Amino acid sequence: MKPSILLALTLGFCSAAWADDAQKVLECMRGNVPSSLRVQDIELTSTDRSQGSRSLRGKLFAQNEASRVRVMLKMSAPENLAGSAFLLREATKVSEQGMYVYLPSVRRVRRITGEFADGALLGSDFSYQEFRHLQNSFQDLSSTLEPAEVIEQRPVHVLLSVPQAGSQPNTARIRSWVDQQTCVPLKVEFYQNQSLQKVLTIPVSALKQSKQRWYPAEASIRDVKAGTSSQLRVLGVQSGSKLSKGTFEPSLFYRLGT
Repeated sequence: MKPSILLALTLGFCSAAWADDAQKVLECMRGNVPSSLRVQDIELTSTDRSQGSRSLRGKLFAQNEASRVRVMLKMSAPENLAGSAFLLREATKVSEQGMYVYLPSVRRVRRITGEFADGALLGSDFSYQEFRHLQNSFQDLSSTLEPAEVIEQRPVHVLLSVPQAGSQPNTARIRSWVDQQTCVPLKVEFYQNQSLQKVLTIPVSALKQSKQRWYPAEASIRDVKAGTSSQLRVLGVQSGSKLSKGTFEPSLFYRLGT
């Protein structure tokens, strides 16, 4: 066998193996979302270029049902955003999955598609698209494993996630550093048009455990070009909470969670 052919076969085998290992890391990440409902009281503080800031409070509902992640965010403060809600829903049927937002000012549910997915999630530095990728562990991207690194003396898996063939997402690629012990990403870089757009960081000290599953008690995202940032803090967690009917239903989610 010619050396060039042998090399090609070897590289092909390595790529397949690394992709398989990447899938195991992603499955471990998704395993942090419980099968029963988990409710997190959160505070989201955004800071602009002039260091002016505003804070939002609400609840984050999450559930992994039959390997499908569903997340709902319901805001309670400030007053002008109270009642605003965001839903991320994975489902078997394409028609039943997607992202949805409800704003009291317009009094209707809007499905998030196209360029709107690049918009700011409730005025924060998280876009709807970025929040979706973080919550569903890059499930709709194609991921491969890169050489391991270390962050804060913790070994981390390094994943490169890119659009799947035939898709036209807004984000060119995502690189994430996933803690090998907890399967929580300690750092995520979002690239657009091959340039670094945003950086998410989670300190090791913020890693917390609730019923054998890990979550970050705080996370910060920085918009490199805009010079703005947002910090997400988890103020309390209720694991195994009873699921309210309609919590993850597009027609009902915004009425619940108060």
